[in-house]
Amino acid sequence: MGIRMDQVVNLNIMDEAKVITGHEHLNATTVEWVSVMEVPVENFVRKHEFVLTTGIGCADDPITFEKFVQDVIYSGASALTISTGRHILDVPERVIQLAEETGFILIDIPWKIRFSDVIQEVIDAINQENEWERLRAEELRQHLTDCVLSGGSLNDILGILHDQIKLPVAISDQRQIVRANYDFNTGMIDVLNNQTEGTIKKLEHPEVPFDEHPLYHHLDQYFVNDETCYELTIFSNDKKQGYLLFKPHQPEDLTWFTMNALEHGLTACALYFLTENAIETTEIRLKDNFILDLAKEKQELTTKILSKGELLGYELTKSYACIVGDFRTIDLQEHENDRSMQSSLHSLNYYVQKEIIHASQQLGRKTMSTFDDGEVIIFIETDDYAYQENVNHFLDMVERRLHEQLANLDFAWGVGFHRGSGNVFYESYQQARTALDIHTRQYGFGERTFFEETRVNRLLMMLTEDDQIVKQVHEILKPLVEYDQKRNADLIQTFMTYQKYKGNVSQTARALNLHRQSLLYRLRNIEKLTQLSLVDADDSFLLEFSVRLWMLNKFN
Repeated sequence: MGIRMDQVVNLNIMDEAKVITGHEHLNATTVEWVSVMEVPVENFVRKHEFVLTTGIGCADDPITFEKFVQDVIYSGASALTISTGRHILDVPERVIQLAEETGFILIDIPWKIRFSDVIQEVIDAINQENEWERLRAEELRQHLTDCVLSGGSLNDILGILHDQIKLPVAISDQRQIVRANYDFNTGMIDVLNNQTEGTIKKLEHPEVPFDEHPLYHHLDQYFVNDETCYELTIFSNDKKQGYLLFKPHQPEDLTWFTMNALEHGLTACALYFLTENAIETTEIRLKDNFILDLAKEKQELTTKILSKGELLGYELTKSYACIVGDFRTIDLQEHENDRSMQSSLHSLNYYVQKEIIHASQQLGRKTMSTFDDGEVIIFIETDDYAYQENVNHFLDMVERRLHEQLANLDFAWGVGFHRGSGNVFYESYQQARTALDIHTRQYGFGERTFFEETRVNRLLMMLTEDDQIVKQVHEILKPLVEYDQKRNADLIQTFMTYQKYKGNVSQTARALNLHRQSLLYRLRNIEKLTQLSLVDADDSFLLEFSVRLWMLNKFN
């Protein structure tokens, strides 16, 4: 904060002052403070300081005076005003030459002008300028805040900021999508976002005139293809939301006011993203609740529900198949009792949702999806009599892309499709949920199961409601189950494989990777434990029936 040197030399007290060197730098040189300094300088002069001197102690020693001026120049002072007529009669040529070579502002002022008057006017001008800049910055802050609260866009925010600082500025979100741009080189942004090739060098310490400004510690400076730009990270709710980019033409463009303006712009952007996230979260919650109601509540598709769906962007009059998916990763299993599980699951949901959207766009089919208790529920637009083909194509695309990103991810899918009218979404969900449950109970986690493929198992599940049937199955299979558990054997799986190949011993042995004699030994063991003959059609049917019931429910 401060004033320019041209403002200083135009003060009334400076009417008789003469600018000796540095005329071309008056408009670009900032003055933040004023002081009187005599030899030695040491470290008593700070950057952007307007220095006054009488040259006392140097009157008879031009070498010492030249060294004094040199020390003032190297200190970063804005200018040096020499009071001539008493100790220094005329400014030495060697001093003038030194100032010209370094582009330093040197001023001659008559002895009769009191330093106290100069100091007073300069300080008054600085204070007045600082107050004006403070009011200007406060007005900008209020303008930006009003813009966000009144529903303004990021383009509106950036337009207000650009009008004040007159620098190229841009905003990109965390996905590296440019959301607003005023005169900023898009090629530089593409290089920074690794979208095009180019050289990038990040400076360890940003080069700005005001390293004491609070914003300095949040600045990143880059050289992109030998051009410099600055980046500020936008945070809200402790989450990175995007970036505010700006490109000064020269370092002097980053005045104290510009830094304050950028700080207020950063705050406005953070407030905008916070508002945007709140709106998105509310919209997502509304959509999730709507889809869950469709899936889990028996309800006719009334005009009211159709209209609500249309407001949320859903066309409920189309035909939809329902997919219920469960997924597992090694990471989730390892942390199932850890607090990190929730964040891992949230991240996983993000990837799954992203690929659902991608697949639906590629296939040109509408989808509605949500997550509930760790499972994903998807309604996908489909053709009535080719829905299995449509679903398989969709899931192939989702799984392929997910496995490219998360190699340790496994899925289990249940699929249902209710034809006709009535509670179509509810019925489709119930079918998909049933298909997934039956497959998981009988074969464990994994694969895809269509509701039509579960007819036999659904019929068997109805029989498990009869206590007498359950008791009979328990008596038949108890010896077999206990033997498998005690000996770590797999007689039940051996029997089901044997049935699958219709009693063909050679095919069964190959499928189980067993020697023929080992398989025959297992089969004799099964007959001995169950007291049933595998060559008897009725006994074989009874044992398979019992095993299927047991695999569906795993009752004790």
